[in-house]
This record gives sequence, structure tokens and C-alpha cells, in this order.
Amino acid sequence: MPTISPDPLPQQAFTDPEGACDYVARIYRRNTGFIRDRLAELADGLVPQGRVRAFYPEVQVSSTSYRKSDSTLPYGFLHSPGIYRTTITAPELFRTYLLENFAIILKNHGGAIQVGESSTPIPLHFALDPDQPLDGQLLSGLSVPLRDVFDTPDLADTDDEIANGTFIPPVGGPYPLAAFTAPRIDYSLHRLSHYTGTDARHFQNFVIFTNYSFYIDEFCQIAKEYMAAGHAHYDSFVEPGNCITANQRHGGGTTGTPAARVPQMPAYHLTAGRSRGITMINIGVGPSNAKTITDHVAVLRPHAWLMLGHCAGLRNSQELGDYVLAHAYVREDHVLDADLPLTVPIPALAEVQVALEQAVAEITQLEGLETKKIMRTGTVASFDNRNWELRDQQEITQRLSQSRAIALDMESATIAANGFRFRVPYGTLLCVSDKPLHGELKLPGMASAFYRTQVSRHLLIGLRAMEILRDQPAERLHSRKLRSFAETAFQ
Repeated sequence: MPTISPDPLPQQAFTDPEGACDYVARIYRRNTGFIRDRLAELADGLVPQGRVRAFYPEVQVSSTSYRKSDSTLPYGFLHSPGIYRTTITAPELFRTYLLENFAIILKNHGGAIQVGESSTPIPLHFALDPDQPLDGQLLSGLSVPLRDVFDTPDLADTDDEIANGTFIPPVGGPYPLAAFTAPRIDYSLHRLSHYTGTDARHFQNFVIFTNYSFYIDEFCQIAKEYMAAGHAHYDSFVEPGNCITANQRHGGGTTGTPAARVPQMPAYHLTAGRSRGITMINIGVGPSNAKTITDHVAVLRPHAWLMLGHCAGLRNSQELGDYVLAHAYVREDHVLDADLPLTVPIPALAEVQVALEQAVAEITQLEGLETKKIMRTGTVASFDNRNWELRDQQEITQRLSQSRAIALDMESATIAANGFRFRVPYGTLLCVSDKPLHGELKLPGMASAFYRTQVSRHLLIGLRAMEILRDQPAERLHSRKLRSFAETAFQ
């Protein structure tokens, strides 16, 4: 069967990031548009006389020297002489990201950014907007299967070998330039819309995950107060369904309709310029959800993510409402065992730990040793069994005691481990909601005034910690602890 493709566009060299980004966008728009046009023709009864195929844009840089960069950033350098290459998708969504990474590489290594067409076909599914309505009945009634005409997603292009450190490039390259290929990114962009009920363009660079709907209610209330008061930093508040409330300083008002049904893991966004706002996602319960959502959020290359949620306190000295700042994790979630061996330590990141400690001090107005009255720093264990209390307590208690764990939940270790795996700075601050080993379970009426106050403060602490992290230079926030031997140059 012959192939029907648009005329190939030549590879071009750019020494300015803007020009390189513009050409990437031109290739992408032309090629995705070509696929969409052929689909429209097919829907009108015009069957293509061949296989429709168009390709992702590709970016390439090269180095001829082992010369070290004097940059203090943990990314933006080419580790060995050779060619470095990656495919690109959604260039308008990633424009700021691409501009910054192109500029850093050119500054550190000189040369040029080579932009052209790759050999990776764009699947039909990824050439369409995630929210573009399709007439499913019409398409299912076509005279030819879509797979006979268009490329479909190939799982060989969507794995995480690069991020996992298991991809072995040939000597001299091409080496991967980014942690994710274009098809892998497209897969996650579509999943994000499905799971969270909001477009990827609304996601911000500072992300808070929670396992408790109370925090979402509080976040929504705070966000709407910010919008009504004309907050100086945040521009809008976005809810599932892409319902947007504008800041009063931008005229106010709401556009769009809230989602008729709450999505599986609803996301809410306090947006700011250059995506330097805060996204909050209710991931529900369990490590599977935690891995699923962080697998997808990671392709947006956020600057930090935090876990704020409830946990079981494991020490008799803890009170309901005490905070737990994780500095180590016991990983019994098991969902990442195949991607990140249990032998890999998940270190605490000083920049995030300090921000959380500072935020606790500011919000609670306690300083120094006084904060130890309401917060403990220690190991958090994450289990994949919600009913762990029903097992043999002697065996579990011994393991938890040997690990020095002070709290137990189902999500924190997964979120931290995936942050480590995907080079996203991470942190965890939990609130003790029960003490099952000591007879204090979650029962109606047990919430003390202290507990209620602490829960209300918890979200404020998370928001303040994100603001502290937002104001730090990238050299400090993106820890070198997260970079491996032969690392990709893109952040």
C-alpha cells in the first residue's frame, strides 16, 4: 500500500531558541493538520488510496568535546561527544520549556539546534485534540478500519526506558535529549484530560497531591477568595470541565461549565504567568492512583510536587493532628518495583524539606524546638493494603519498628519514588488522623479542637511551601541528587 504524506520539510539549523521553536511548531501544525484533514475526508466518504502518515518534529544537537560547563544547573549539558536527539509534540504547550532548554544548551555548548522531521509517525489519536468531539457512530460505520489507513499508538514508543535509566544508546549516539519521547508525552496528555477533567494547558509547575477531599474544598474556597480579592500573583482559577474564574484585576467573571460528573482524580489550578501557579489534585486512595497520576503529570516537567494527606501515626507520643515531615520512605506499595528497584534509596531533598519546615513555622507561628511539639520528622511507610490492621500485628509492628517509621499511608512513598524516577523535586507533609496501633481509630466525634485546627492549617502550609519553592532559583530547586550518570540535557 502506498504511503500518503505531506511533502518533507528540510532540516534547518538555528542559533536562536525562538527560531527553533517556531520551526518545530510549523512542522507540528502542518503534519497534525494533514492527518486531521485526511480523517475529515474519510468521514465524508473519500477513502485514501494508501496509508496516511506524517511525522513528529525532531530536535537534534551535538557535541565534539568532553568540556565541562560552568553552569550550576543540574541539567542543560551534553555528557559526552556525540549526537543528542528527541521528538517533540505539542510545541505551543511546551514553548516556555523548550525556549529555556534550548537557550541553556546553546549557552553551555554553542553550536546550533537542528530541527526537522523525525522518522516517528504521529498516531491518529495524538493528532486530535483530547477534547475534540468525534462522531463515534459515524467512524464506526466507515467502510475501512481506521487502523488500515492511519498509524495508531505503538507501545514501543511510549515506554519509560529513558527515565528508568535502562535505555542503552549506541556508542556516540544518538543519545536521548529528553526523558520522554513525543508519543510518550502525547499518551500522558490524553490521560491527564481523562483522569483530571482539565486540559494539560492549565497545569502549573507546582503540584500538590492529596488523598482527602477536605483539602480540595479548602483549596477551592481559598482560590475563589484570591480571585475576588484581585490577588497579585494568580491570574485565574480552573476547575474540572475547564471552568475558568478570572481574577478581578483581569475583569473577573467565569467562563465554561463545571464538569457534570466529577472525574476520577479531579484537578484544580491556581494559574499564574509562565505556569508558576499551583495545581492541586485529589488522587483518592492507594498507590495505584498515585503512580498513575504522577506518571502523567511528570511529562509536563513540573518544578516540584508535594503530598499533603492523612496518615496513621505509629508512635504513642503523637497526637491526632500532629504533622509528619517525611525524610525517608519504606516502600511497600509495590507498584514501582519493576521500574525502580527497592535497592534504590529515595533521599530527602534539602530544598523541599527546608521549605516545608519554614512554612510550618510561618503558619503555626512556632519556631525552633517549639515546632517539635506538633511535627515529627522521620520515616513514612506506604502500604498497598488498606486493611493492614487486620493482619498479624506482631509481624507488621516489628517491621515498622525496625524501619523507625513514625507514620503509615498508601501514597507518599509512591509519589516520592516517582518524583525521584522522573527528576521532579518532591516532598511529603502528612497529618496524623488516627493511631491504630494505640487504639485511636477514626470515629465520629473524636476530632479535638487541636485536630481541627491542624487540618485547617495543613493546606495553608502546603501552599506557603510551594510559594517558597517558587521563589527559589532553579539552581537550588532542581537538586543534583536526582540526576544520574549519563543524564538527558533537557530538564
